[in-house]
Amino acid sequence: MRNLALSDEILLTVDKPARYIGGEVNAVMKDPKTVDVRFAMCFPDVYEIGMSHLGIQILYDMFNRRDDIWCERVYSPWVDLDKIMRERKIPLFALESQDPVKDFDFLGITIQYEMCYTNILQILDLAQIPLMASERTREHPFVIGGGPCTYNPEPLADFFDLFYIGEGETHYFELMDLYKRWKASGAPREDFLKMAASVPGIYVPSLYTVSYHEDGTVEAMMPVCPEAPAKVQKQVVTDVTNTYYPEKPVISFIKATQDRVVLEIQRGCIRGCRFCQAGMVYRPTRERDLDMLKKSAYAMLKNTGHEEISLSSLSSSDYSRLGELVNFLIDEFGSKGINISLPSLRIDAFSLDVMSKVQDVRKSSLTFAPEAGTQRLRDVINKGLTEEMILTGAGQAFEGGWNRVKLYFMLGLPTETEEDMKGIAHLAEKIAERYYEIPKDQRNGKCQIVVSTSFFVPKPFTPFQWAQMCTKEEFLHRAYVVNHEIKDQLNRKSIKYNWHEADVTVLEGILARGDRKVASVILRAYEKGCLFDSWSEYFHNDLWLQAFEECGVDMDFYTVRPRAMEEVFPWDFIDIGVSRRFLEREWKRAQKGTVTENCRQSCSGCGAAVYGGGVCFER
Repeated sequence: MRNLALSDEILLTVDKPARYIGGEVNAVMKDPKTVDVRFAMCFPDVYEIGMSHLGIQILYDMFNRRDDIWCERVYSPWVDLDKIMRERKIPLFALESQDPVKDFDFLGITIQYEMCYTNILQILDLAQIPLMASERTREHPFVIGGGPCTYNPEPLADFFDLFYIGEGETHYFELMDLYKRWKASGAPREDFLKMAASVPGIYVPSLYTVSYHEDGTVEAMMPVCPEAPAKVQKQVVTDVTNTYYPEKPVISFIKATQDRVVLEIQRGCIRGCRFCQAGMVYRPTRERDLDMLKKSAYAMLKNTGHEEISLSSLSSSDYSRLGELVNFLIDEFGSKGINISLPSLRIDAFSLDVMSKVQDVRKSSLTFAPEAGTQRLRDVINKGLTEEMILTGAGQAFEGGWNRVKLYFMLGLPTETEEDMKGIAHLAEKIAERYYEIPKDQRNGKCQIVVSTSFFVPKPFTPFQWAQMCTKEEFLHRAYVVNHEIKDQLNRKSIKYNWHEADVTVLEGILARGDRKVASVILRAYEKGCLFDSWSEYFHNDLWLQAFEECGVDMDFYTVRPRAMEEVFPWDFIDIGVSRRFLEREWKRAQKGTVTENCRQSCSGCGAAVYGGGVCFER
């Protein structure tokens, strides 16, 4: 019987106490006395969101397969428990053992989005670990970050001992073995950091120094010791079939954001959308073997009892054996009431046959992402979709029995004009018209089209990393144009419009493209009470503005300022395989509105072929 870290008195006073007690089905329990390395795996957001994250599920399973490692989970305490833990000085604890995180060997934090940065400081603070890496001693855990935001780790460099750049299945065990050797040696903390820097994909911020030009741009980033490489290379799993994948995911006690089995069918994307960071940093595309997916689907559904399975990838339609996989899932599990979710589908590739089979189990809304309202702008961003493809795909969906469609667009893209903004409303109207062309007796109720626009952020390692961002006022003006145009459409009652918060987007842009000088702002914002910034009810833009002012950091420097082609970016010390020359070429092609074919049509010479495998070597 475990002793819980929180008393019954506390658990009865906080919202959803099941977030904090552990003991879920499939959670891994070990005797701490029999392991050499204790690893706390953290998702810096509330339990329900963290429990839905596939990356942690994969690493949790991978680590715990080794007898000498015990990997446990930790999430951000919600605001009610956060207050109690601070008042009573209760240290943050891991769910499985309920032991304090400060007593672990490693605290691994997955960094999925920029708006969780203050939550990272909350985790360290509640765990009673010094916020600044420079203040930690041999008695503290090593804090290591991973995930998509580590492709520009510099705004967080002061707070982390290490970052793992790339896919964790490759060299994590090598790092753990080095740690065991260091721990037994009794050597200083700094010695392990130097040892770690020799592991491929490991970036140790304290082993580098940054110099700046007078205008504030980066002059150079140099290692300060021979162990640290000048370039840190992204790590990639070339064979995604014969690697780690969980068969017994932990089942949450309360409903998670994605309460289903997740089957990752491939990694990477062949498309090359110029705004998409994931499409660049996860190259090359690598497919999982169909037989492996069949076995994994069966095992996970059996071991969890979930009633839905989601096929996960950046572009599910591009998985070469999607039809066969869907047919298998329908034949094997359809009669058992298992719903099949197909996110990230391209509207031009969604076959009527697949749709009709999936709908026999349970209808749900379809999500498509045209991203831009006009063909000109879709060519600029290299979306590879024509209006005819979009309308044909929507028509097939409607004829297949769907009546609810979600459409995702971006506002503030490079070269965007008012015509492009209005084009969003016009495209939604044409899709609604396509629905009402179907004979009335064949329609499935009223047509519902939800148009959502996010605001464009130029992310690192994309062709648009040289682009300027809009100001908050410019973003809101663009949303107003779209909203006004939708209200003028004939089928406006069938169309609902939502847009993202502009001030959040501006902050996201600063954190995404920031350098080490931004760390002081993050710390000051946290000290002022910023927490759960991705939750609109807890986002305090005024406190962030105060933090920037007090730290003397110019927000516009990171957003609206134009970038010279030769500028050194804070993230240029990372090698993702995709070459800077390719990104420059794509930026110039974007400005001309020139489309680049996808990886299956022809090789664009991006550089990712250095990793081997995948689409790069199919031809």
